[in-house]
Formats: sequence, C-alpha cells, structure tokens
Amino acid sequence: MHILLLYTLYFILAYHSLTLFLFLLSLVLPALSFPARCLSAYLSLVICAIYGVLISLALRLASNHRLAQHLTARSFAFTMRYTTGVTFNIISGEHHLTNSRPCVIVGNHQSELDVLLLARIFPPYCSVTAKSSLKRVPFLGWFMALSGTVFIDRANRQSARQAFSGAAAEMLTHRQSVFIFPEGTRSYARGPDLGNFKKGAFHLAVQAQVDVVPVVCANYWGLLGAREWRFRSGEIPVRVLEPVSTKGLTVEDVEGLTTRVRERMLDALRDIGETEAGSRVAGKGV
Repeated sequence: MHILLLYTLYFILAYHSLTLFLFLLSLVLPALSFPARCLSAYLSLVICAIYGVLISLALRLASNHRLAQHLTARSFAFTMRYTTGVTFNIISGEHHLTNSRPCVIVGNHQSELDVLLLARIFPPYCSVTAKSSLKRVPFLGWFMALSGTVFIDRANRQSARQAFSGAAAEMLTHRQSVFIFPEGTRSYARGPDLGNFKKGAFHLAVQAQVDVVPVVCANYWGLLGAREWRFRSGEIPVRVLEPVSTKGLTVEDVEGLTTRVRERMLDALRDIGETEAGSRVAGKGV
C-alpha cells in the first residue's frame, strides 16, 4: 500500500512537471500549448470527477443527489478557467435554463471540450444522458452513475426506449431537467453547421409534455483544432434560445418539432458566428 501511494505521488509530480514544462515551452513553440492544455484538461476532469463521486455520495445520504451534477459542473468550469484559460460565456437567455424546469435542454456538439460547455450551463436539478459504455470509466463513470445520469445503449433500441420512458417519469416526479446532444456525436465542425438531429430528445420532451430549451454554442474551431494541434485560451459565446413548447403534441409531431428546433439553432449558430466574439473563436482567417 505504501509503495502504491508513493508511485501515485511520483506520477502526480511528473504529470504536473511535464504540464508546466510544456506551457513554458509553448511561449517559444506555440504548438506545444495543445498537449499542455490537453494534459491540464484531463487532470481537471479527473479531479472534478473524484470530487463528484464524493459529493454524490454525501448528497445521496441527504437524499438530494439530484444536485450533484450541477455542483460538480460548476467546480469543473471554475477549475478549467484557471488550468486552460477556456471559458464559455452565456450572452443571452440564461434564465430559460431554470425558469422552464423541468425541460429537455438540447445543444450542438462540437468536440470533447463540450464537457466544459455543460459545466457552464448546467442548472440545478438537471442530469445528462450518456452512452452506456461511459459507465465503466473509472471516476467519471462512477460519478455519472451515482448522480443520476440516464445511460443509453445505442445498439439496443428497446433498452434506449425504456431509458427514455424512465427519464420522462423522473422528470415529472422530481421536476428534473435533462440535457441531450441531439446530433448524437461530435461534429468537429470547422464552421457554423449542425449535423442531423436524432429524435430521442424530442420524443422525451413530447412524452413528458415539457419544453425544449435549445442552447447554441458558437463554433470554436479557432480555439480547438485537434488535427492542427491547436488549443488556445479564450471565451466562447453561448446563447440560450426561447423554449419551444410541446403541450398537446403527440408522437406524430416529433419529426416537425425536431426540424423546427434544428432550424432555429442553425440560424442562431450562424448569427453568433457573425459577431466579434464568435468570429474570434471560430478562427476566421486561421
């Protein structure tokens, strides 16, 4: 046990030393800011996931574990501000995230950095949906399981339907909101564009008869481009759009609802790209 703790300490010291060394070298070789910020981001994620496990356990004892994801998200946003210099700034509509509770919140999905987007926008009493394989990831998966994440087995449609049915019941019983990326996967878009939307989020909103709240994050390819080895600090603008009601809608209306929300989000995404803040993070001219 003593040796294990000693090796763990050596690893942490080496990790920190390497990260600081890369940050210093990046002053001369800017490309090295990519591995430096990646290492900082991964360490921040692990630290906050461990914190999330502990806070989830404590809140479960107090029968209030539905606050765990909000509290952990805020800690990650705070940590990443100082370890990577990246922040997401909500420029309009933040009140919709709490005033519409419970609701289904949907957002565009660009890269792994969207974990930080969630950290910034996550309101109290909200949970994420995630692919079931994440349940097996140490610390992060443990935290997600303890804090009420809705895990979806994408390969099993029957299992996915059951998970969404359970989520709808949870939303209505506990006034719990749910966040979903309707694109289903990261787009790594180099411009203001959206992938096709899957209908699961909209089926859930119609089933629970709750509002859909669209969240639109500016394209930030200018800050993070993995193939180009680019990871810069900066402030990424985000808009929360007006809620879309599902009152009185049925399964037959889901396709139209999906199309309508996607079109609104795409318009907003392009509008943000034309602003000064949006142009800066999109990397126009890079």
